[in-house]
Amino acid sequence: QVQLVESGGGLVQSGGSLRLSCAASGSVSSSNAMGWYRQAPGKQRELAAHIGTTGTINYAGAVKGRFTLSRGDDKNTVTLQMNSLKPEDTAVYYCRYTTNYGREYWGHGTQVTVSS
Repeated sequence: QVQLVESGGGLVQSGGSLRLSCAASGSVSSSNAMGWYRQAPGKQRELAAHIGTTGTINYAGAVKGRFTLSRGDDKNTVTLQMNSLKPEDTAVYYCRYTTNYGREYWGHGTQVTVSS
C-alpha cells in the first residue's frame, strides 16, 4: 500500500500563487510516476501536471507556463508551484501515484479556490 499526504491549497486572489506538495510513503519505490490532477465542480477530473518514471513532465495546456512540477530527490515527493492563478483554476486537486507495475493511488484532495 502507498499512502499519500497532500498539503497546500487554500484561497487566493486571481494572479496569486499557491504551492501544493504530495509525499508518498509505504510501499514506494523510485520507479514511479506522480502527478497532480484536478476536478472542478460539475466537471471530470483532468490532468494538471505529471512526471513519469523517466522524469518527463507533462502539463495540461491550460496550465503550461504558469504551473511548475518538481520531484524530490527521493522520487516520492512532488511539488506543484502554481503562479498567475485564475478563477478557472478553482478545483479540488488530487495527487496520484502510479507504481512501476501500474497500480494507482490517489490522495484525498485539497481545495484550491481562486477569487476574481
